[in-house]
Amino acid sequence: MTIPDDAFQQLASVFASRGNEILEIEIIPPSPGSPFLQDGCSIGITKKLLVQAYTVARKLFFKRLMPMTGDDLFANLPNNSQSHGIISDLVTTEIMLLFDCEHLTACNWRKRRLVAALARRHDAPDRRSQLIQILKTELTLLQSYQCSPLHRHTKSPTLWSHRLWVLKQLLKLEDQSPETLLALERAELAVVLRAAELHPKNYYAFTYMRQLHALLAMIPVETKDPSSLAVLFANKLVDPVLDWCLANPRDISGWSFGIYLLSHVPERQLQVDAVGRVLRFARDVGWEGESLWTFVDQAVRQFDLESVVEDTILYDKEGHEPVPTVAEPSSTKWPWRARLARARAYWAVYGSSHDL
Repeated sequence: MTIPDDAFQQLASVFASRGNEILEIEIIPPSPGSPFLQDGCSIGITKKLLVQAYTVARKLFFKRLMPMTGDDLFANLPNNSQSHGIISDLVTTEIMLLFDCEHLTACNWRKRRLVAALARRHDAPDRRSQLIQILKTELTLLQSYQCSPLHRHTKSPTLWSHRLWVLKQLLKLEDQSPETLLALERAELAVVLRAAELHPKNYYAFTYMRQLHALLAMIPVETKDPSSLAVLFANKLVDPVLDWCLANPRDISGWSFGIYLLSHVPERQLQVDAVGRVLRFARDVGWEGESLWTFVDQAVRQFDLESVVEDTILYDKEGHEPVPTVAEPSSTKWPWRARLARARAYWAVYGSSHDL
């Protein structure tokens, strides 16, 4: 067996035995030791070994997988066969996507495989439960890519688009209730926030979350709550998103998603509490970063919350005497700077906990 074949078999065995587990994959630097490390679901692989495995996977893909018909793709499902060859066919695209997350041909082959299965969902009584399990396994594979410290996978538009497509198919098969949909959105939010931690300012991850929120809100389900699902879900997600934003205050994509959620919340008190919480954080730690103050400025303007700013940083600690304003040129291009100027005036008088 050649070195590339051996590299392919090592990775293929990992993906084939994964089941529904979520892997954490990391590219490790070359060293005199082993180019492949595994500790449970944690995988370390050198770039050289991954390239070698990819060359074999790509050759197999265009030779064996691309010519497959719909019947061939259906027979490729692991529930229908456990032969070594069939499993190798499946993991071939998984290795290709590990090397190149924007490999549209490999990603579309996986879609074709799932479509072939969905087209036969009425053929057997237990087909529906099998399909649900297959789709969930696809989601855990994507999570293995998107929540691992890989250079491009956390922000791959191809992978996020594929994840949304898989979820759409899953929602068509499962019986839904507001509780299960909320649990699903919270689980997906956890994936998005983890990906955003690994790759700051992850526009693609938060765009996926907006699309998912809109998708779940349109699903017809019975609920006793007169509020729409969009409002219900937004109410439940505001606090965890703000927690994440305050832990990552430089991330403008997170703050923008926070504005999106607040725009779906009709309860003014929740908007007041959210903006007040952010203002108190900035006031107490002396935070001057643009992303946070842009969120404050946009939220105040969009939801008419000027009184929250006044109560938090425009008056003294007793809420009576106005804090003197620091002279700073007004700017129509950077309106958030006017908010920051008020905060600086407060810090000039009272300081911040960061200074103590």
